[in-house]
Amino acid sequence: MFEKERFIEECRAALKESNAQAAIRELVASAVSDPAQIVRGLGEPARAGVETLYRADDLTILNLCWGPRMEFKPHDHRMWAVIGIYGGREQNIFYRRNEHGLVQHGVKELNTRDTVPLGAAIIHSVINPLDQITGAIHVYGGDFFATPRSEWNPKTFEECPYDVANTLQAFADSNEQLQVKSLRT
Repeated sequence: MFEKERFIEECRAALKESNAQAAIRELVASAVSDPAQIVRGLGEPARAGVETLYRADDLTILNLCWGPRMEFKPHDHRMWAVIGIYGGREQNIFYRRNEHGLVQHGVKELNTRDTVPLGAAIIHSVINPLDQITGAIHVYGGDFFATPRSEWNPKTFEECPYDVANTLQAFADSNEQLQVKSLRT
């Protein structure tokens, strides 16, 4: 069974490994291999949003729920990450910097039970292509909220400082659409 506190302690212990990201990838892969256990431990995702399970200077663990058809602009993390999907689907579009901002260079689709490591230099955007919430465990090798990062305008690929308020608004907009949808049904 997925137990939040035990998962946090296991991730903290994995930071001491010579390859902490690989050790945490194994923990996340094990957790998402039984999605029903995560749902029992964290609850059924009902809203889009970011729930902080753990935050420290060297580790952040999030329960991230993408709303139906939610699209999130290109951004970087400036730290390694491990993403594991426990419900739904997440499409990642990867980018590289060029003289005009960004150029797309790859796509990776993650489905329920999939886990992927991301390097510290990765720039990506995320799309939930489904008409349901996608639930994911995101583990970062640092303080995700205190690290200065960048985001890019999805139309012009102009780089600017990461805007937390804009991110929160994207989740609020998704929840508003969920509410409208539930009123129609």
